[in-house]
Amino acid sequence: MEKRTDKNSYTIIFAIGMVLVVGALLAFTASSLKPNIIENQRLEKQQNILYAMGINDNDESSAVFISTDKAPEAFKNNVTDQLVITVDGSGKILKTQTRDEYFNETKQEPYLIDVKKQKANAKKGEPRKLPLFVGQNTEGKTVYVAPIYGKGLWDAIWGYVAMDENMVVQGAYFDHKGETPGLGANIKQRYFMDDFYGEHLLNEAGVFKGITVAKGNADPKNVDKTDNEVDAIAGATITGDGVTAMIKSDLKLYKPYFDNLKNN
Repeated sequence: MEKRTDKNSYTIIFAIGMVLVVGALLAFTASSLKPNIIENQRLEKQQNILYAMGINDNDESSAVFISTDKAPEAFKNNVTDQLVITVDGSGKILKTQTRDEYFNETKQEPYLIDVKKQKANAKKGEPRKLPLFVGQNTEGKTVYVAPIYGKGLWDAIWGYVAMDENMVVQGAYFDHKGETPGLGANIKQRYFMDDFYGEHLLNEAGVFKGITVAKGNADPKNVDKTDNEVDAIAGATITGDGVTAMIKSDLKLYKPYFDNLKNN
């Protein structure tokens, strides 16, 4: 008997079969690659944190991470503590955990905390977890590195900012998902990131002001480190505004920790 393959039932059965086969293959591939994905995330986060601390392979003009084979050892040697600060909707500190305390509770490393997810949780009124990495930079100075997350012109932007105990910036690293090449994408260029070094996040009265990426900044050579401004990237106003917003919204949450640090 001739087998008919032009019936609708045959087409539906074939489509279902293909979906099941492709779905199974994708699930298997995702499961197989998960350890590699987690490892790559771990190395990238470590490189980002180290870069902000000033531990990198920069040349005279380019931003270059420390290599992936050196990052774990450098992270171990230079990051002396990993803290997780839990705050409520008003920014009040609910608890501060060491790396071991947090890991024993969650089985997760603090540097793998999803900052985007934590911001979303906070909007729903849930407590927010703030990672903070304490270590020594290349000058032997104690620095505190905080991750930040925001939105640029086209998609997500993020970064890591290293501060001293007075919330003076000691280094920064910024990155993006899809900003315009040659314009907003330049937030990850050294000439932009280096401008943040030495900038004060507080004003003279100790009030948190953040740092504004300012178009038409009156200090283009970035001599004044107490004006709470850096020069904007030409043609990248919206991306610059995104950097300003994530610095002001995310780093402000760490001020109570630094206030407690000074008082203890």
